[in-house]
Amino acid sequence: MGMASRLGFEFLTKKAYSPPSWASHLQPQPSNVFSLAHVPTPIHRWNLPNLPTNTEVWIKRDDLSGMQLSGNKVRKLEFLMADAIAQGADSVITIGGIQSNHCRATAVAAKYLNLDCFLILRTSDLLVHQDPGLTGNLLVERLVGAHVQLISKQEYSKIGSQTLTNVLKEKLISQGRRPYVIPVGGSNSLGTWGYIEAVREIEQQIPRGTSNFKFDDIVVACGSGGTIAGLSLGSSLSTLKARVHAFSVCDDPDYFHNFVQGLLDGLNAGVSSRDIVHIQNAKGLGYAMNTSEELNFVKEVAAATGVVLDPVYSGKAAYSMLKDMFENPKKWEGRKILFVHTGGLLGLYDKVDQLTSFVGNWQRMDVNESVPRQEGIGKMF
Repeated sequence: MGMASRLGFEFLTKKAYSPPSWASHLQPQPSNVFSLAHVPTPIHRWNLPNLPTNTEVWIKRDDLSGMQLSGNKVRKLEFLMADAIAQGADSVITIGGIQSNHCRATAVAAKYLNLDCFLILRTSDLLVHQDPGLTGNLLVERLVGAHVQLISKQEYSKIGSQTLTNVLKEKLISQGRRPYVIPVGGSNSLGTWGYIEAVREIEQQIPRGTSNFKFDDIVVACGSGGTIAGLSLGSSLSTLKARVHAFSVCDDPDYFHNFVQGLLDGLNAGVSSRDIVHIQNAKGLGYAMNTSEELNFVKEVAAATGVVLDPVYSGKAAYSMLKDMFENPKKWEGRKILFVHTGGLLGLYDKVDQLTSFVGNWQRMDVNESVPRQEGIGKMF
């Protein structure tokens, strides 16, 4: 029985891990996993406007994998945190952007498991000496007591995430601590198992006996590479056999093909990343930077479908997907597409100033003088 059949009392418990049969040849395999995500996450039809002829889009709601732990990162953390505990760690270190969803999820997961959390957050050169504030993910991180250290984008680009986390690791070791380092986005070969396991979950969600129901494509945002490595490898090995399309929101497709290849090689998968995942650039103005068109798109999709996308990952991926559908409709006509929503709602709070002009739908309620009024009738407890 797969992990998708968990009971509520299994939350935050450690259990032995058994991979899907189609992934049993991958090595090394995790021995344990922590139950951190609320899974299976729902899949439902997503009635986006202006789709090509006979094209269906469905959405996998990994934004509903939890509250503080929401998003795709928690699937990776189930395996990474189990490894941290197995190695006797008393703390974890990770690194990311100032509004990193991964860093927020790591901080929460660490506290759930009684570990300290140290975060290295990348910010602008102008803001690196200032209190980072309490907007979005930062509020959750600081509420749960994460130790936040700021690094400028300039220093980050010259030193690199691996060296920066190692510097902090050595400092903590010298203080008698036992830190465990989690890379950017939780994207290493061990974290990749999170989305290999997610493919098993999708397999189990597809109605049995409906042999004609098949997803032709899986679409997802790509920010660090681990999610697309697990999805594309899992889809190619399992019964899904859907083509994976990734929209990169930073760096470029060549970088991610090479990075994903390293993750696949780390599992002795014996496949080429270029054969199992198609990566398109959706970076736009830059990582975590948005055009007014992209933000208006997030607002329009929310108003039309009720699904709130984040501005950094899934918002850019869905925007680029529909743009590609408009420019190349024949490529998508008649296909069933599964879009994986990777979460990131808290990142929207960092964009409120830019969003204000798109959401002007409010007014003072006008109550006619003829409506009876009586002091004290409206209880305000």
